[in-house]
Amino acid sequence: MSRLNRTDRPYDIVLFGATGFVGELTAEYLAAHAPEGLRWAIAGRDEMKLRRLAGRLSGDGVGVLRADVSDPASLRALAEQARVVASTVGPYVRYGEGLVAACADTGADYLDLTGEPEFVDLMYVRHDARARETGARLVHACGFDSVPHDLGVYFTVRQLPEGVPLTVDGFVTAGAAFSGGTFASALGQFARGRQMQAAARERRRHEPRLVGRRAVTPTGAPRYAGEVGAWALPLPTVDPQIVRRSAKALDRYGPDFRYRHYAAVRHLPVAVGGVAALGALVAAAQVPPVRRRLSGLLKPGDGPSPQKRAESWFRVRFVGEGGGRRVFTEVAGGDPGYDETAKMFAEAALSLALDDLPETAGQVTTAVAMGDALTERLRRAGITFRVAATR
Repeated sequence: MSRLNRTDRPYDIVLFGATGFVGELTAEYLAAHAPEGLRWAIAGRDEMKLRRLAGRLSGDGVGVLRADVSDPASLRALAEQARVVASTVGPYVRYGEGLVAACADTGADYLDLTGEPEFVDLMYVRHDARARETGARLVHACGFDSVPHDLGVYFTVRQLPEGVPLTVDGFVTAGAAFSGGTFASALGQFARGRQMQAAARERRRHEPRLVGRRAVTPTGAPRYAGEVGAWALPLPTVDPQIVRRSAKALDRYGPDFRYRHYAAVRHLPVAVGGVAALGALVAAAQVPPVRRRLSGLLKPGDGPSPQKRAESWFRVRFVGEGGGRRVFTEVAGGDPGYDETAKMFAEAALSLALDDLPETAGQVTTAVAMGDALTERLRRAGITFRVAATR
């Protein structure tokens, strides 16, 4: 039976942070693609902005809820009215926990766009157990971090033999611009190295060990990757961690699984310059006055123009091996940071609300919670999942 037929709460989906840059894109996508009968609402702290947005979307068809991250009671009231809560309000390590806690406690499904490993680990330690008790599904990283990579590896693994050791390498290329919110979030992560390591250690103390199987995501060394014809540079993102958690949860990844995550750069000078620029940004983020000045260059809420987004694109190529078989797959789409992220995020919310999914609870990944259903949704929405070649 479709989850749409459940009427135990007023709304199937509530979008929190709907008046932010990605929030508005997500709201517009839902307004254009929500099936008839979906009960959904937009939420945030500025009711006037919310009502203006609701009027632009579809008049009286969209609910409006006021909630503020500084008011725990408002967050709980929001969670109690929704079957699925989708939050765009970051940086999540600063603003996100209250809503996660409310959803875990009330049994509402929760998803977000975080790319912050510290936040994901802390939410596991603090709220996974309660979410398992109430049946809530807590699904982080439901945008470009980390849907193409998590579902891309899942798709690749399904092209390989079962029950054998498997390896997958992912190579990311993209042409896109960053928003102020994304830039601020990245600077914040670079400045919190010690806290991030502490959160990872705390998670390891709480997380059950994998018995009888192995799933690892080592940081690969920079190299020339002849299989994709580009220089491969290790990407310091949350994506490998998400992939590893999918691999630990699903037996289909085999008894011994390894994933490595790279940026693919065709020209060596560009690769060297990229490494140097990243190193300089990480170093600058450690100095508070410099970090504040850099943060002022792009303000949260700012983002690329529609024309710039229309020219943007991404492609992730995967090389999977196991059982004597080698497969090349690809996930590709348009503007990764905004248009496609809004699409992935909205479709993930719709999948949690409507699709016949595996029984899961607690902190889970997109591959574990929605795997085939979300992959098919994204294909229908125009994101490519394809097998490029096999050997």
